[in-house]
Amino acid sequence: MTTLPRSRPLTRADLDAMPDDGHRYELIDGVLVVTPAPARRHQRAVVRLVLALHRDFPADYEILPAPFDVALADDTALQPDVLIARRQDLTERNLPGAPLLAVEVLSPSTRRFDLLLKRSRYEAAGCASYWVIDPDEPSITAWDLRDGAYVVAGRATGAEELTLQLPYAVTIRPADLVA
Repeated sequence: MTTLPRSRPLTRADLDAMPDDGHRYELIDGVLVVTPAPARRHQRAVVRLVLALHRDFPADYEILPAPFDVALADDTALQPDVLIARRQDLTERNLPGAPLLAVEVLSPSTRRFDLLLKRSRYEAAGCASYWVIDPDEPSITAWDLRDGAYVVAGRATGAEELTLQLPYAVTIRPADLVA
């Protein structure tokens, strides 16, 4: 059992002491966020997205599925469901800074967190692209960072194709991620 400090905000060092128990532990502004292990449909969407992204993948980039920490500050470490970063920016333990792309697959327990809080943290950190996949609809919404703020780069539902340019040109059909 891990005992957490009560007199101060948590840090990434505290996060390192968390048990490997199937939960996801993330830290935002010193506040611990714990979510249950994702469901099968969620994981299917993650795996299929990684495969789709890997088709025309630049050699100097790396795709990583969760759990892998994105360390945005000493008191903030997020774990996007999928991230793309330059290989040179990664360490063995984490990505110290914003990825080129962060993707979240919505779950009932994380929907508001992914759509509001995580999106705003990635935007403030300078993450070039942020995508949200809803496996229930199915849909994908993508935002690109322009002049320091996210703007919708595209949205598709069902069998519609969505072609995006960042972090590199890729075409995705939401239905293919969950079928």
